[in-house]
Amino acid sequence: MNPPKREPNFQNVLDLLARRPTAKPVLFEFIINRGHIERLAGEPLYDDSGDINRVLRLQVKAFWAAGYDYAFIPPWLLGGMSFPIPDRDRAESVGMAHGGVIRDRESFEKYPWPDPEATGWDALERLKPHVPDGMKLIICSNGGVLENLVSLLGYEDLCLMLEDDPELVHEIVDAIGSRLLRLYELGLQHDSVGAAMVNDDWGFKSQPFLAPAQMRAYVTPWHRRIVQAIHSAGRPATMHSCGELKLLWEDIIEDLKFDGKHSYEDTILPVEEAYERYGSRIAILGGIDVDFLCRATPEAIYRRCKAMIERTQTRGGYGLGSGNSIADYVPAENFDALLRAARE
Repeated sequence: MNPPKREPNFQNVLDLLARRPTAKPVLFEFIINRGHIERLAGEPLYDDSGDINRVLRLQVKAFWAAGYDYAFIPPWLLGGMSFPIPDRDRAESVGMAHGGVIRDRESFEKYPWPDPEATGWDALERLKPHVPDGMKLIICSNGGVLENLVSLLGYEDLCLMLEDDPELVHEIVDAIGSRLLRLYELGLQHDSVGAAMVNDDWGFKSQPFLAPAQMRAYVTPWHRRIVQAIHSAGRPATMHSCGELKLLWEDIIEDLKFDGKHSYEDTILPVEEAYERYGSRIAILGGIDVDFLCRATPEAIYRRCKAMIERTQTRGGYGLGSGNSIADYVPAENFDALLRAARE
């Protein structure tokens, strides 16, 4: 792919998240998977050297080549903080119902909790000379509060523990949330970071994983503290969460005060409807359904993306991108149709 015909300017992202009209259509993506990163960067992401700095440079190069005003730098590229879990059943998806590593207080106390201080954000300083003028970085965590809670306990065992030992659930949540908060605090110390994504899947196709009262008792207090830390550092905070969240949208907007919300599915809430319903109160990010990106023709993708740009360009508060991520199985010509709609 040829270099972009426009220079990056992170101010476009700040205007987008402040729900102001932007000087140009703004691309916004959470994860671009390895195959597309390598195609955009023009070389393999990994080689025999094992050099993390090289991987980060290619991540930046790929986002720049595609026309983004920022590059997304997740901690897993750094080998950064993650919560050790056992292998899960894997087929077309990953089984999360069973197989947790924490089952009781004894296993909680023996669990090898990760150290956020060892995440490796210092690599961002070495990366800084390779970030094009006008670009910034956006960081996230390795899963969120609820996502890691489900991974550590298993979903069904979590539901049982909420009834049998709610105090232990609180302690586990606090152990997760405090480490995630520190992870963000450390990453935000780097001036190359322009914003942060708080990524935590809260629901599935028909409802949240937990009842709203349980979310407010266990999960959202830590999100509130993380968002406050991001805002205190002078950066906007965006949220990525999959699932049907109609019972929690007011929490996301009014209580937690996220600046933008990412992840939409046509079978749950099409992005066009999300924008009309919530776009005056929170920035709407991405939303071009991944199934549509995979199955539709490039021409149909281009038309839908153009229509979304036209719908939002004078009102602001929309960033063009996928409903979830650019998976390796998204056809290259379909991803390019999305990019072309913003770049032209």
